[in-house]
Amino acid sequence: MHKQLICINCPKGCIIDVNYDNNKIIDIQGNSCPQGAKYVESELFHPTRMLTSTVRINNGIHNMLSVQTDKPIPKEMIFPIMKELKKVKVDAPIHINDIIIENVLNTGVNIIATRSMEIK
Repeated sequence: MHKQLICINCPKGCIIDVNYDNNKIIDIQGNSCPQGAKYVESELFHPTRMLTSTVRINNGIHNMLSVQTDKPIPKEMIFPIMKELKKVKVDAPIHINDIIIENVLNTGVNIIATRSMEIK
């Protein structure tokens, strides 16, 4: 199979052409550094993303609290984790980096607060 990707590891944004089969890269062209090849391999065979969202909060100065994963999650877990976040309601006060959900859906990843929220 053939795919064209834009590397996001640095501001150069190399356009990389890759031919691959199953879990193996056959040919790669267009990357100007080894990081581009690592990015392509990860993106093709084990894509991950940081997830940012919000959860509801009781007694906060705002109604929603911004949260994110503390490390990248497998791309296929984005929607199941978003479904979990819809169920969450926390109580103020919350401090930045507080764990909101520990080990979300057994991924080994925590959902953390990205800001502090005082009581209103």
